[in-house]
Amino acid sequence: MAPIPGAGLAKGLAVTLRTMTRKTVTEQYPDVQPELPPRTRGVIGLFEENCTVCMLCARECPDWCIYIDSHKEMVPAAVEGGRERSRNVLDRFAIDFALCMYCGICIEVCPFDALFWSPEFEYAETDIHELTHERDRLREWMWTVPAPPALDPAAEEPKELAAARKAADKLAAAQAAAAEETAPGDPAPGEEGPA
Repeated sequence: MAPIPGAGLAKGLAVTLRTMTRKTVTEQYPDVQPELPPRTRGVIGLFEENCTVCMLCARECPDWCIYIDSHKEMVPAAVEGGRERSRNVLDRFAIDFALCMYCGICIEVCPFDALFWSPEFEYAETDIHELTHERDRLREWMWTVPAPPALDPAAEEPKELAAARKAADKLAAAQAAAAEETAPGDPAPGEEGPA
């Protein structure tokens, strides 16, 4: 079947007419804050207590916009005769948001949940050098991170939970069987009941 001449033009005009007849919706920003989706990528917040200075985020960053400095401290032995251990202490953690492309790789690779997405997006500066946020500023962003969404009640139970529940049920059944064997009122093994 041959294409009808002008069909594409008619389709385009139909889309235009449909759009023209709809009411426009204007966001009244900044007077009214926008309703952001839950997974909005605004700025990255740092939960400093979880950071072990493993440097994974800085190594995996494709833009090299994460700067981390640390030093080692000796921790005394926990038990008598034990040996001292060294521990990394965070001195500087900074992200240059002028370079950051908001890919989220640093958040995904962090094994200790020290980095989180915050939906805050209003952090414009007049000087590009002020877009490098140090750890104190990143910590402030942490308090704007929303709570994680509730788990889906229809989701399948994780394998680890199912295995743990199975082991707990086995242990409870074994304890119940042992309790039945020595129930009160029954003679203990080796004793005779009343004649």
